[in-house]
Amino acid sequence: MKSEGSVKIIAYSDSAFKDRIESGRLLAKELMNLRGQNTIVLGIPRGGVIVANELARLLEADLDVVLTRKIGAPGNPELAIGAVSEDGSLFIDDLIASRLDAKSSYIQEEKSRQMQEIERRKTQYRGILPKAPLKEKIVIVTDDGIATGATMQASLWSIRREDPKKIIAAIPVAPEEETLKRMAKYADEVICLRLPSFFSAVGQFYYHFTQTEDEEVLEILRQANERKK
Repeated sequence: MKSEGSVKIIAYSDSAFKDRIESGRLLAKELMNLRGQNTIVLGIPRGGVIVANELARLLEADLDVVLTRKIGAPGNPELAIGAVSEDGSLFIDDLIASRLDAKSSYIQEEKSRQMQEIERRKTQYRGILPKAPLKEKIVIVTDDGIATGATMQASLWSIRREDPKKIIAAIPVAPEEETLKRMAKYADEVICLRLPSFFSAVGQFYYHFTQTEDEEVLEILRQANERKK
């Protein structure tokens, strides 16, 4: 078991980002010491890929995606009780699941449903940009923000199994410091740009927060594949 990583909060602020590109640029500013090193940035689709693309561009790093899907609560799919990773590994927050009466049969059904979406994305994304090896690399994993943190936590857990040199969770906005501390159990370093006084949803902290479509992600991956040639 690794020792708990460090948590760096840039601002206890309610201010919003212009868009996902700006949050990626601001994260890159805080991680510029990694520029040109053996670094890869992983974005959580879909919105996190836009953040990751800007971050990778400015750090001169490779880009890839991490395919995890949240397990939603019964009757409230937007509330995550856990997540499933690309290889089928399942993370469940037992406390939340118990409180919301998420039975084992429900969780397994939801896992199967989310794995179908992961397989669909693998077919699309990996056909354009093959999965990059993470062993001995500095891995930065990012999204456009976290709410419960379940998807990010599952991503970090999955990445750790690939034996990277270092894992950094780069987060534009999070709901509370306790959530970041939980991420630090699985990452070597956690950096967060905004920790607001009131949090209702990630989109609250973006002036422009349109839904990211698959085609936009695919185009980013095409460009990333071209840069590697």
